[in-house]
Amino acid sequence: MKYIFVTGGVVSSLGKGLTAASLGTLLENRGLKVVLQKFDPYLNVDPGTMNPYQHGEVYVLDDGAETDLDLGHYERFTNCKLTRLNNLTSGQVYQTVLNNEREGRYLGKTVQVIPHVTDEIQNRIHLLAEESKADVMITEIGGTTGDIEGLPFLEAIREFALEVGVHNAMFVHVTYVPFIKAAGELKTKPTQQSVAKLREIGIAPQILVCRCERPLDKELRQKISLFCNVPYNAVVEEKDVDHSIYEVPLMLQRERVDDLVCEQLRLDVPAPNMTHWQEILRKIIAPQHRVRIGVVGKYIELQDAYKSVYEAVGHGGVANDCGVQIQKVDAEEIEREGAEKVLKGVAGVLVPGGFGERGIEGKIQAARYARENHLPYLGLCLGMQIATIEFARNVLSLPKAHSTEFDPQTPHPVIAMLDEQTRVTRKGGTMRLGSQPCQLAVGTRAARLYGAFVINERHRHRYEFNNAYRQSFEKEGYVISGVTPDGKLVEVIELATHPFFIASQFHPEFHSKPHQPHPLFRGFIAAALARTNGK
Repeated sequence: MKYIFVTGGVVSSLGKGLTAASLGTLLENRGLKVVLQKFDPYLNVDPGTMNPYQHGEVYVLDDGAETDLDLGHYERFTNCKLTRLNNLTSGQVYQTVLNNEREGRYLGKTVQVIPHVTDEIQNRIHLLAEESKADVMITEIGGTTGDIEGLPFLEAIREFALEVGVHNAMFVHVTYVPFIKAAGELKTKPTQQSVAKLREIGIAPQILVCRCERPLDKELRQKISLFCNVPYNAVVEEKDVDHSIYEVPLMLQRERVDDLVCEQLRLDVPAPNMTHWQEILRKIIAPQHRVRIGVVGKYIELQDAYKSVYEAVGHGGVANDCGVQIQKVDAEEIEREGAEKVLKGVAGVLVPGGFGERGIEGKIQAARYARENHLPYLGLCLGMQIATIEFARNVLSLPKAHSTEFDPQTPHPVIAMLDEQTRVTRKGGTMRLGSQPCQLAVGTRAARLYGAFVINERHRHRYEFNNAYRQSFEKEGYVISGVTPDGKLVEVIELATHPFFIASQFHPEFHSKPHQPHPLFRGFIAAALARTNGK
């Protein structure tokens, strides 16, 4: 098995995850089986209890693991199916080490960062290697080289590479080459310092991926090569993309990164055929149609808070050869200005998941506007609960209907906490999480979109539709089109007399890929396009 370790320097959010995922794409298209892994140095056990402003979205896997959003890139860019083994945090490492110490597994030895913490990190690499049976494992180290909390991870991969041998492991370092406007030129010193720090730790990168706003000329590449002790052809330009993150694999292919990897790791495989990827890009850059979609949320100013949602909307556009302009709508702006004014001109409304009371009334207004104006609506998790509350208030004439999450004293709790959740005291990892089966009703829009009657989708929530109101809702045209196999929990709803009004308690965005758009997003964009074209 071959191992690639992706590190980052200078600043965070450089795109290590996209670089790792794009490299995975290229290697997969050479016929290799690839698995990706993310090491996060923070002390949280997982990001499940973190505020989106701190961490961006929480990406949920089939097995219920709450993970870093980069794992979303891994699944969207490659065919690998990830589990909780694919994401490791310092919190998990130290928790395991301390549990081992309490159980006496270290036989009375002094427990130290080296070797006990570093051994546990390496153990996770071995576990995933054994389970995945992949040809190549790509492991991304979160944070920035030099961060104190990341040092055990860097030491662990240094030791690991030494153990497996020079042609079985390699290091790819993603760094920043800033353009200094006052000087009118790109500067290499931050990259030099970053690589110097990495070499102090004992890691010498074989490939340097240089993030930059302007192209790297020959002189700059030679300078970086000389001072960073990296071959000239291994100094790789990764410029800001013009249109889409899905350009990155093709950009790295032009820079021959996959060739460099195959040479270093002694992989004798054919060149990748990226024709299908080029067609995806064609539909993104030069689509036949265009629509505008309003995404109504409370973390709108933070791009990463709804990362998978935005990507899945784009995938729906690819499926319809349609460019999608996303209008990010702050739910609180709707509360101030009214839905009609704020949402005027959009061809569809999407309300994503979320927690907390802020902005809830604005989202309810958005759902009402979509329902009453026959505007395509897609609700995800909280978006389904919002649609339910709105329908109860304005169709069933229950003006004080609400969710007990936001109003515990509501006289009409149309959304209420799951029974098993009422006994939960620990916040981390205790929601209804991961892939769950759903039975779709014959003749419904949901069943037609999926082309199936039994589906599996990923969940992350504590509250559900209250079955005490089920009969009242169904009598007024609120169609319950998807339920759990035992019929107890409502999973999908739609409106019988609406052109496209559908919402799910699960998160379909986590199963969408550019080459396999999710059925709900494909149908949603198709409905928005039909409205735009006046059909």
